[in-house]
Amino acid sequence: MRVILSVYDKTGLEDFARGLAARGAELVSTGGTKRSLEGAGIAVRGIDEITGFPEILDGRVKTLHPMVHGGLLGRRDLPDHVAQMQQLNITPIDMVVSNLYPFVETIAKPSHSLEDALENIDIGGPTMLRASAKNYPSVWVVSDPADYPAVLEALAQTDAAAGLALRRKLAAKAFQHVAYYDTVISGYLRDPEDLFPDELTLGFKLEQELRYGENPHQKGALYRDPLVGFSSLVLGEQELGNAPSLCNIYDLSAALETVRDFVGRPAAVVIKHATPSGFALGETAADALRKAIHADATSAFGGIIGLNQPLDLAVAQVIDEFKQVESSNIDAIVAPGATPEAIELLKKTRRRMVLITVPSLQLLPLGSMNFKHIPGGALYQTANVAAVDTTYWKVATQAQPSALQLAAMKDAWTLIRRIRSNTILVWDPATGITLGIGSGQVSRVGAAKLALEQAGERARGAVLVSDSFFPFPDSVDLAVKAGIGAIVQQGGSINDKLSVAAADRVGVPMVLTGERAFWH
Repeated sequence: MRVILSVYDKTGLEDFARGLAARGAELVSTGGTKRSLEGAGIAVRGIDEITGFPEILDGRVKTLHPMVHGGLLGRRDLPDHVAQMQQLNITPIDMVVSNLYPFVETIAKPSHSLEDALENIDIGGPTMLRASAKNYPSVWVVSDPADYPAVLEALAQTDAAAGLALRRKLAAKAFQHVAYYDTVISGYLRDPEDLFPDELTLGFKLEQELRYGENPHQKGALYRDPLVGFSSLVLGEQELGNAPSLCNIYDLSAALETVRDFVGRPAAVVIKHATPSGFALGETAADALRKAIHADATSAFGGIIGLNQPLDLAVAQVIDEFKQVESSNIDAIVAPGATPEAIELLKKTRRRMVLITVPSLQLLPLGSMNFKHIPGGALYQTANVAAVDTTYWKVATQAQPSALQLAAMKDAWTLIRRIRSNTILVWDPATGITLGIGSGQVSRVGAAKLALEQAGERARGAVLVSDSFFPFPDSVDLAVKAGIGAIVQQGGSINDKLSVAAADRVGVPMVLTGERAFWH
């Protein structure tokens, strides 16, 4: 049995090599792997002894040779292949053990250069993995050190069918590993302006298996983008609580993305089913959270909290107070850090609540992309992350909004981009709190009724925000009747004049943004 070992990650390598040697395997190796094995006292041949050709170009070319790939790709069940291999003195290779240069780790370093990146693109390793995986009925391919024990155990057995099944599993794993590796390289080298290449692959690494999926009978897992360069939930650390479910993770991410847009100002949100039930700005994180909870205390039961400031003792006390006074509960919370005192309090009183801390928040980079899965395909788009620009907003009514109302409109328009359309939002310009949210509705007037009913008497003097235009003036009529003090909407409907006239009749200023804020 001839085995080629050529690995960057040498975890478990010595024990595995000794196990192979104990079964009579001839070990062949390259470069640093060979030196490592020899240093451990393990007998190993150099690859140049097999190829009859030295390693060249600073090690760039070692295994790219017919003596290697003929030994990997030659089929043992085809007489013509066997005859050719014998004629050319090609010895079959029965196993390849290889993992790849650390491209991901290299480009993760802020100081890396393009030359560093290119030098850490493995060529020989992926080629051997693919060749041996293609010929898995005859060749073992081992790309993950975690599989070493299973391979040694299988080699000690006489069950040919079980061995073949494991080789097929390892072959699939090798192809996936190479595909992931190439996807990361392609993403790194691709021009940022090339938004939609003709072929698109997305590479993700398993972060953790989840307690369950959307429902307990479903299975779920969280995967991480290896190139993520900003604070994200996938970079978070769980400080306390049960293992999260898929819904927990999705809602926690929605909470984080909602407060992210307000970095630099203490903000808090309570999320239910991926949409805010309450949001508030405050003087401190605790102030913002208390306001966000009581914006809709009923819906906050079982909610998910997001903060854009560290979770300190005052925040933990607000959470505890909510449980004690309102007999309510919070399922999970995400924040950019937490103090030891806050964690200790929550451990004592809320030990089942999930707490995940993430690195310090910053705005998402311009040019960020997102995608949505549909059965059989995916939708891919630029993310709606640009800062709200009021330069192009137009006042459509005779009445002019005050400076306070304009500032409130900007905050509310920033927020509404994170709420499921159709959405009508009622916002208190004086306190920076959501008073009513009508989201995910099939009609705009239905969304308006929900938001205004929730706001009640608090709607008087508030700002009403619509994430798209009013197709009819009925929503404006409802707003006027409720005492709304100002309106901001997209504009662009053929009935804009009717909506503007409805506002003008009572002197309510209306601003048109000229852009839509949908989020499906």
